[in-house]
Amino acid sequence: MGDGEMGEKSDRKQAFLQVRNLTKMFGSFTALKDISLDVAEKEFICFLGPSGCGKTTFLRAIAGLDIQTAGTIKQAGKDISNLPPAERDFGIVFQSYALFPNLTVNRNVAYGLESAGEGKETISARVNELLELVGLADQGDKYPAQLSGGQQQRIALARALATSPGLLLLDEPLSALDARVRTHLRREIKTLQEDLGITTIMVTHDQEEALTMADKIVVMNHGTIEQVGTPLEIYREPATLFVADFVGEMNQIPAVLGTKGTVNINGISLQCNSFKGKKGSSGIVTIRPEDIVPIKKSAAAKTKNIMDVTISEMEFLGSFWRATLSSKKLGDTSLIADFSANAARRLSLVEGASIRIELPQDALRFYEDGA
Repeated sequence: MGDGEMGEKSDRKQAFLQVRNLTKMFGSFTALKDISLDVAEKEFICFLGPSGCGKTTFLRAIAGLDIQTAGTIKQAGKDISNLPPAERDFGIVFQSYALFPNLTVNRNVAYGLESAGEGKETISARVNELLELVGLADQGDKYPAQLSGGQQQRIALARALATSPGLLLLDEPLSALDARVRTHLRREIKTLQEDLGITTIMVTHDQEEALTMADKIVVMNHGTIEQVGTPLEIYREPATLFVADFVGEMNQIPAVLGTKGTVNINGISLQCNSFKGKKGSSGIVTIRPEDIVPIKKSAAAKTKNIMDVTISEMEFLGSFWRATLSSKKLGDTSLIADFSANAARRLSLVEGASIRIELPQDALRFYEDGA
């Protein structure tokens, strides 16, 4: 699904956030190129992409921290394109926590409320409510340095939520934490977001984070949007070769488009359901490692998508084996296949073995060169 299609659907729902033709220049460098995007109310959106793709610049433009060179931003029907950050309705959490080291947890969380001139009783009740919400009700008198990284990020989240903003912005909030804390905290953040019903935009370069947390993922590359879709759409139906390569493991095999939905690989003809281009077009055919199916050599070929290969390497990864498959017909290209531990045992899949595999036609996607 492209950003235009998402825009049409979200318009009908009256999008909470509307971004139109956003461009951001830093001197002669274009960080964002004519981006349009709609975000529905209560949606959790992830901006996903490699370093330098423009995702943080996009978030900062929405926050007013880096005003765009051209284009407009509307939030809840209000044009906020040129408003300073203080006049925009958002809370933000940074990778570095950005807590005030000289203030207690209570005072850190209360900061925005104090700035807004709220009364002491109101502030105290709200701070207690938020610390309870993030599971740190007994930590209010401590200073940030006395807390773990995960606890500090919870406090940063509580502070961002203190003024009940309409929009929550998360700038790589988990990347400074260790893997176990990161996994636990992303579940907590997602649950909290759903309970509060707050529209949320998170920047991340971690595809697992995006796939597990987002309602919609915006995949970015070189300042443009490559694809907008649900995690399942992004993973199973990548719109471009960049998305296919960036999200998850993906085999890429040079191929030529044949007739009637076939692709040709060194004389092997495979049926492929997803393709664009004209007959004779050169390009890349892709398949995910988990979609490659090992079959018994005695099994009758039900499709043309059968290939005999040799297992050149096997790597044990706990619940499955990752195998490197080679074949003279594939030339210098190897395939990576993920086989369940049960399948590996049942079919005696070991290094050096010759096996037969099926490349299901609905799992193959062809991308024309330059597309």
